[in-house]
Amino acid sequence: MNASTLDTLSDSANCRDECVAVWKNCLAPVEITNRKRFLNACQSKPVDHPPIWLMRQAGRVLPEYRALKEKHSFLELVQTPELAAEVTLQPIRRFDFDAAILFSDILVVPEALGQRYHFRESGGVEMEFPLKSSQDIERLDPAAVQERLHYVACALRIIKRELGNRTALLGFAGSPWTLANFMMEGGSAKEYSKAKALFYSDPALFSLLMEKLTLAVTGFLQMQIDAGVDAIQIFDSLGGVLAENAFAAASAQWMRDIIAALDGQVPVIVFSKGANGSWDALRKTGANVLSVDWTVRLANVRNRVPHGIGLQGNLDPCLLTTTPQIVVSEARHILKEMRGHHGYIFNLGHGVPPTAKLENIEALITTVRNPQ
Repeated sequence: MNASTLDTLSDSANCRDECVAVWKNCLAPVEITNRKRFLNACQSKPVDHPPIWLMRQAGRVLPEYRALKEKHSFLELVQTPELAAEVTLQPIRRFDFDAAILFSDILVVPEALGQRYHFRESGGVEMEFPLKSSQDIERLDPAAVQERLHYVACALRIIKRELGNRTALLGFAGSPWTLANFMMEGGSAKEYSKAKALFYSDPALFSLLMEKLTLAVTGFLQMQIDAGVDAIQIFDSLGGVLAENAFAAASAQWMRDIIAALDGQVPVIVFSKGANGSWDALRKTGANVLSVDWTVRLANVRNRVPHGIGLQGNLDPCLLTTTPQIVVSEARHILKEMRGHHGYIFNLGHGVPPTAKLENIEALITTVRNPQ
């Protein structure tokens, strides 16, 4: 065998080794980032395990948040970009959730429309004044919302820079229906009835209010998209106060208009608390994901929602006040029912309660990321 033949054989062997190495690399699993996992689930694409984040994950349950709260009021935290960014990032540093949600409040939109709010010492929210007349509604100016809420965009840019491509960033707003209730009641109320009364008694004035709120919320969400959020959640927190036959006209259609105006720039999640008989109307909003409260069985909703629409939820928040063993057991039950459903995001059925235990949150995250 001459030298030329040996060189040829050597080259062939080297080529073979390189091909094998490339083949092995192709077969090796690609590590998925938290952000990619979350966005895949929003689009009903396969994931290695369900992504997880929790409503109200930023705030009162964390000792680092309570330390900030001793120095700053809630409104200072919301309106100061650096502080809002810090509170948003705190649960990511501690728990490494798949998504971070902006620390803010749904009532920044009414405030930007000219109706300020503050927190009562006895609990709950109080608006500076309630909407009582057509003149009050006509004075609301949606055109000023983005300018008055520029601090939100500043906070989001800081957060986005810190998160990079590792963790998804969620923006949010209250639904027009939910905002209308707070604005007409003058804040938190035991019973929300004034917006419903307007809906039934004066459809034209109700529509005027909702049109203004829809424009305001759309502009606010577009500002958040421009600032870099990966997805949006619309909180229809008071959807459940409506009768099933009124939900579409009073709430769902306005969310549908917002989602249509955003035109698919980012995935949209809709959380309509208590609207458990209105899945058809919710489906027609155009949301990519429907977030479900804890009062219904998630598997039953899964059977009522068409393929391609994701689901989010729905562990009872109260469980976070119990023990890790109980949390793990209940979480595994939900995970088992949702196994094989690509468009699934694990969350609570509402927000983290202030009495939640950190060890329970840690146990929940471990369980979701290591399903059995």
